[in-house]
Amino acid sequence: MTSSTRMLVLGLLQQRPMHGYEITQLVAENELDRWAPVLPGSIYHALTTLERDGLVRAEAEERTGDRRRRIYAITPAGRTELEGLLLDVLAQPPHGLQSALPLALAWIELLPRERVLARLAVAMERLTAARQRYRQGRELKSGLSPLAEAVFDNAEAIIDADECLLRRLLDLLS
Repeated sequence: MTSSTRMLVLGLLQQRPMHGYEITQLVAENELDRWAPVLPGSIYHALTTLERDGLVRAEAEERTGDRRRRIYAITPAGRTELEGLLLDVLAQPPHGLQSALPLALAWIELLPRERVLARLAVAMERLTAARQRYRQGRELKSGLSPLAEAVFDNAEAIIDADECLLRRLLDLLS
């Protein structure tokens, strides 16, 4: 389980007790997997691990048809863990600078130029789609806090920088 998944589950349970399905629905409805490295399918595994580690506890069970859902609550140890995770993230640069692109560029001469240009065009299309998703996300969450606005502004600046790099590579290789 990633630290992002731990932080997400603990953060949501900090708000109120929930069952796993409710958490996965929140992740899906808010498309959190697009904005953070969180896989919706990892929520149940995270709950099991967090419970084993004493960071959450099953507070109740509710029955819906043939299923029983465990409702989880954060523990005091979970609050301490959440605080540590939040502080760790705040001490890191917002986006990593590691990419496999420099490695690919080191051996780019091994590929036919037309295939390279076609793949860079695909990267540009994906970047355009990412920009559109961020804009849609921003519109859906109208009335954002200044902190959320800052995050969206930063994401758009990164997309702008990546677009500039791709255009430059395309120019250099054309």
